Amino acid sequence: MGGDADKALAGMTERQKKWFATVQANFEAQTGKPMAEWLEILKACSETTPGKQSAWLKANHGIGVNHAAYILSCARPGDDPGWEDPQGLRTQLWKDVQSETTLATLEALAGSVDGVVIGQRKSFTSFSRSVQFAAVRPLKGGRALLGLKLESEVSERLVPTRRESWSERLRSVVELADASEVDGEIERLFRAAAERG
Repeated sequence: MGGDADKALAGMTERQKKWFATVQANFEAQTGKPMAEWLEILKACSETTPGKQSAWLKANHGIGVNHAAYILSCARPGDDPGWEDPQGLRTQLWKDVQSETTLATLEALAGSVDGVVIGQRKSFTSFSRSVQFAAVRPLKGGRALLGLKLESEVSERLVPTRRESWSERLRSVVELADASEVDGEIERLFRAAAERG
C-alpha cells in the first residue's frame, strides 16, 4: 500500500488494519456481488446523505454498516474526506472550538497512555489499543460525548450507552460540557478503559 492507503491505516491498530484488509478482500464473497454491481444498485437509492444511504442498503439489501461504508466510500471518492484524510475528517467533524478543545484535551490524555492509537472516523474520534476502548464525538453547544469500554456502575458520572455508531464494546458514556470536565475522574476512567483495550 502507499499514499492514501497508508494515511487511512495510520489511525488504526494492527488488529483494525487486518480487519479492514479482510473487509476489502472478502467483500464480494460476503455480499454476493462485486463492487461495480453495488455501485449500480446504489444509484436506485433516492436518499442523498451517507447515513440514509447506509440505512437504505441495510433495509433493502441486508448490507451491514461496515460493508455499506465501504460501498459509499467507493461511490463518493473525493466527495467528503475519507479514512485516507484523517485531518480532513477531524476538521469537518470538530468545527466548534469548545468541543475541539475537549477533543484536544482527550488526545493529550491518550498520549500519556502507552500504546494508544487515535483514529479519526467520520462521526467520532476513536481511541484503541488492541481494540477500541473509547470514542468521543461532538454534541451541539460545544459539548462532547465520551464513550468508554466500562460498565456504567464504575462511576456515578457514567450512564449506559445509547445507540452510537462506534464500537458496541463501549458500554457507558459521559457528556462533557467543556475541556475542564476532563478531570482526574475522567482520566481514571479513561485509563481503566484503556487497560481493557
